[in-house]
Amino acid sequence: MTVIRQDDLIDSVADALQFISYFHPLDYVNAVHRAWQREQNPAAKGAMAQILVNSRMCAEGHRPVCQDTGIVNVFLKIGMEVRWESKLSVTDMVNEGVRRAYLHPDNPLRASIVADPAGARGNTRDNTPAVVHMEVVPGNTVEVAVAAKGGGSENKSRLAMLNPSDSIVDWVVETLPGMGAGWCPPGLLGIGIGGSAEKAALMAKEALLDPIDIDELRQRGPSGRAEELRLEIMDEVNKLGIGAQGLGGLTTVVDVKIKEFPTHAASLPVAMIPNCAATRHTHFVLDGSGPARQIPPSVDDWPEVALEEGKQARRVNLDTISAADTAGWRPGETLLLSGKIFTGRDAAHKKIRQLIESGEGLPPQVNLAGKFIYYVGPVDAVGDEAVGPAGPTTADRMDKYTEFMLEHTGLIGMIGKAERGPSGIEAIRRHAAVYLIAVGGAAYLVSRAITSARVVAFPELGMEAIYEFEVEDMPVTVAVDCRGESIHATGPALWKARIEEQAIKLV
Repeated sequence: MTVIRQDDLIDSVADALQFISYFHPLDYVNAVHRAWQREQNPAAKGAMAQILVNSRMCAEGHRPVCQDTGIVNVFLKIGMEVRWESKLSVTDMVNEGVRRAYLHPDNPLRASIVADPAGARGNTRDNTPAVVHMEVVPGNTVEVAVAAKGGGSENKSRLAMLNPSDSIVDWVVETLPGMGAGWCPPGLLGIGIGGSAEKAALMAKEALLDPIDIDELRQRGPSGRAEELRLEIMDEVNKLGIGAQGLGGLTTVVDVKIKEFPTHAASLPVAMIPNCAATRHTHFVLDGSGPARQIPPSVDDWPEVALEEGKQARRVNLDTISAADTAGWRPGETLLLSGKIFTGRDAAHKKIRQLIESGEGLPPQVNLAGKFIYYVGPVDAVGDEAVGPAGPTTADRMDKYTEFMLEHTGLIGMIGKAERGPSGIEAIRRHAAVYLIAVGGAAYLVSRAITSARVVAFPELGMEAIYEFEVEDMPVTVAVDCRGESIHATGPALWKARIEEQAIKLV
């Protein structure tokens, strides 16, 4: 009988979470590199270049690939011959591993988990609890898969109870455009088919832990309906032209993973969960010999990719910018921003509105007139960093506040990721404001453009506090101009038409 000690699981989980925070799986890196090589849309190609450069920087610097270091998902297959030497439950051991990883002084990870989700939503401060799934299986080892799932991609999960005669491919193709680009493509789709509603969702999540092997499957040919579906769905999804970051292009997904389970004769449950550009997972086995340690890959295995934004970018001084200047910007244009910007996410926007509506007003150090607000919740700084990884959060969550913010604060622009919804775009058009995007999945690269950072309001909100950033040559793309034209509408439509008309080869 194998004896697994308490600290073996705790240390192994902590080590795995630190590891995946800064080491992308190389199969994902290579898949994005192949997509970058064949991409024909300069905007999408530039976004993938940022993702690849960011990935290498994080591997070298041991800092998170994304500021959203995720909700932790852990899958355990516990052998029936295993005995635990522990005073804690298995779930409590996992959570202690999470706690140690996220509070690690050399590489602190952002705590994003809130308790009382339908009420006060207070941050637990250490990213616990994890979502833990356990299965008892034959054997004398414990197999563990650890993943950290970002909120932007998790929020785009979809579940449908189809009729047995319905087409799964059609459902995916019809559903995916409505998910927008907040899940930070290019990424993977995990699809669970069968079982019950909760079983389909669980399979979709677990499918994302499998290695990327779509090219090998295409070469050898499918050996069953599930593998046929993988190829059909990948081809049809990429024909949509959504592209990297939703800018339009040839690659939206780099693989489609499917798991199946027998289901009721009257049912066809299908769940779809995307993995983003911060794909993070790893696996280990405990056999009683001690904790499992992740083996670092060689940084030489990362491709050398150059950034080329500076060649065609417009440099912008945010400290002197005016609405008259932004009126000349067009969707898809690359900018390099320098000067002061404020940050603010959901909780900060809510407090801003409350203060203004109450008549109290904003703190004097939060003067948003003529300024840009950046939707970000950064990781804490270490060493000589001004701030830790600080990539954008999904912007359409702020749409409910956009009209109010533009009317009452004097903001002239916003920075986030992915598309804005109809109400957000209409508010931008009405107030002749602009919306810019930074690349989701390039958080460490973006943070290197931030030369100073200080909390100026609401420190009790933790990572959702309002910061004042000083930035230098921060790369962004114009997503919605002052007339309300959106690159997330025009880009994918253009590339979908090009793919259809020119029969562009996608693989």
